[in-house]
Amino acid sequence: MTKPATVRFRYNQALLAAAIIAVIGALPLANARVYLLPVLLVPLAVGVWAWRAGTDADARELRVRALAGQRRIAWDDVVELATDPRGRAVARLGDGQQVVLPAVRGADLPRLVSATGQTLPDTAG
Repeated sequence: MTKPATVRFRYNQALLAAAIIAVIGALPLANARVYLLPVLLVPLAVGVWAWRAGTDADARELRVRALAGQRRIAWDDVVELATDPRGRAVARLGDGQQVVLPAVRGADLPRLVSATGQTLPDTAG
């Protein structure tokens, strides 16, 4: 049994590098007083989010990953893929919900659809 090809969408890894630099920059502040130690939590949370958040798609489902969890959405539940006014990709579900797909832009929709094994109709011409 072969594993289906998965298309992964992630945020730019420069966010992770910025979070590491922010942790290093916050260390002197956190070491100055014990009550300032929680200052380190903000860049650490941003770093974990930048490393983890995104959207995975294969022929069976969409996986929307966030800081502390993930949501699996079967393609049968997706009625439409569209963009919102900010240019982010949105999956509209059969129950009326709209799920923003992290790290997926409107221009990435053809690549997302190709993960299903289907093709988009040719609109050129």
